[in-house]
Amino acid sequence: MNRTAIVTGATSGFGRAIALRLAGLGYRLIVTGRRKELLDTLTAEISEKYSVSVLALNFDVRDFKACEEAVNSLPDEFKSIDLLVNNAGLAAGAAPFDQSLLDDFDRMIDTNVKGLLYMTKLIVPGMIERQAGHIVNISSIAGIEVYPSGSVYCASKHAVNAITKGLRIDLVKHGIRVSSISPGMAETEFSIVRYHGDTEKAKAVYNGLTPLNAEDIADALEFIVTRPAHVSINDIQINPSQQANTYISHRK
Repeated sequence: MNRTAIVTGATSGFGRAIALRLAGLGYRLIVTGRRKELLDTLTAEISEKYSVSVLALNFDVRDFKACEEAVNSLPDEFKSIDLLVNNAGLAAGAAPFDQSLLDDFDRMIDTNVKGLLYMTKLIVPGMIERQAGHIVNISSIAGIEVYPSGSVYCASKHAVNAITKGLRIDLVKHGIRVSSISPGMAETEFSIVRYHGDTEKAKAVYNGLTPLNAEDIADALEFIVTRPAHVSINDIQINPSQQANTYISHRK
């Protein structure tokens, strides 16, 4: 395989697992993230384990100028991007709306929605020019149904689902597939970030059940990108077996 993929938010969690999985599938990789040390660790691991080219780009998807500069800086070897994985995202805060922080609202909207839009806007023209490509947006079951104390996070993921569906309509004539993955409860850094570093609160989220992990999401991503050209997987919703929906979980 001589295809190129870019994965945003690749320093940990879903993004890191997806990058490693794509390297195993033979993709030439561009990995992005805010934490340079973790990016460097990831690229070293990919280079050690897999015979693929890998390029790390250290920037924040919330900054359009930084996104633009990063994409414009790509060497010729990496310019033709076949697969864009919009993974960068987060939840910030878990309080009722009236007790929530505006800074948390901005972080979620700027990362989950605007960052996804910025990267897609920059990568799509090349896909249209080549009349081929695939975009996979990492969404959430929070984009399907809301839950208490999560209104803005849920809104951001509802936006991701709407953008995904709209992109699919607009880009189908160009031979570009657009997919999403909507996970339920998954244990990564997600809850630690949501609770502003409070590891005890983060751990309690998963008490009594076995949550998803990053490899489960990488499995779903692999299934999506390895379908034949005439098949498009629109969305995979994936929950832990003990979670029925955003409201109901069976905890032992």
